[in-house]
Amino acid sequence: MTDRTFTETRANAVLPATLLKRALQADAIASAGQGLLLLAGAGVLDSVTGLPTALLRYAGAFLLPYAVLVGVMGLRPSLPRWLVWTVILGNVAWAAESVLLAFSAWVAPTGLGIAFVLAQALAVALFAALQFLGLRRSR
Repeated sequence: MTDRTFTETRANAVLPATLLKRALQADAIASAGQGLLLLAGAGVLDSVTGLPTALLRYAGAFLLPYAVLVGVMGLRPSLPRWLVWTVILGNVAWAAESVLLAFSAWVAPTGLGIAFVLAQALAVALFAALQFLGLRRSR
């Protein structure tokens, strides 16, 4: 059983290409910065963006442990393929939901709020694309 588990683990592992490592590290840095900004500045950002303070704080609180996760992933010599796919698909979902949020009736963002949400959605979509390309280049 141990040999089979080891073989499956190795077969499902990926040796990350430099692009994947850098994309994960950049995602970690951006997510940590955004998380700190949202947590610390939610009271100011809500009036400027029109986004609810609670939404900003919850997003910031989510981003900090996420930043740690992808930061550690960017330093590892091998990664579980499923975990890389989880990050990529999570980023795609975050970007898509951000676009929906900006144009839905769930919130009433200001023009600057729409720009803020769409800019971060574009950045997250870019991270997902780079991570996907990096995964394809990985062994």
